[in-house]
Amino acid sequence: MAVTQLKIRVDFVIDGGELEWLFSTSGGPGGQHANRSQTRAEVRWNIATSQAGTHEQRTHLIDRFGELITIRVDEHRSQKRNKDDALERLSTKVREGLQVDRPRKGTRPSRSAKRKRADAKTHRGRLKQQRQRPSLDD
Repeated sequence: MAVTQLKIRVDFVIDGGELEWLFSTSGGPGGQHANRSQTRAEVRWNIATSQAGTHEQRTHLIDRFGELITIRVDEHRSQKRNKDDALERLSTKVREGLQVDRPRKGTRPSRSAKRKRADAKTHRGRLKQQRQRPSLDD
């Protein structure tokens, strides 16, 4: 079953031909099955050569992740489940990478916040004064 398209969002679809798949044996426990079966799935997507989305979207992704995104999955015993999981992780990563963070709008402290800060400083100063040794004048 070849993936024809990976839909990330309505305005961003990756063609299945742009995804490069590698399969290998996954290490760890599992005996002969793990040693002989090529169940680890690795998907690579080159953003720089891709035609998905707009040029600005691809540039934004390259700035965040670099030109190549690689996802490796070997959690399941089945190659198909690892492949499906890899596609899901790639989709999630690209979707999060396409989010454009709004610039923070600077705000000033409110009048009550300024007053509370000044009161706290005054209170702290009085506490420190009480810790000092009494002078001869007192």
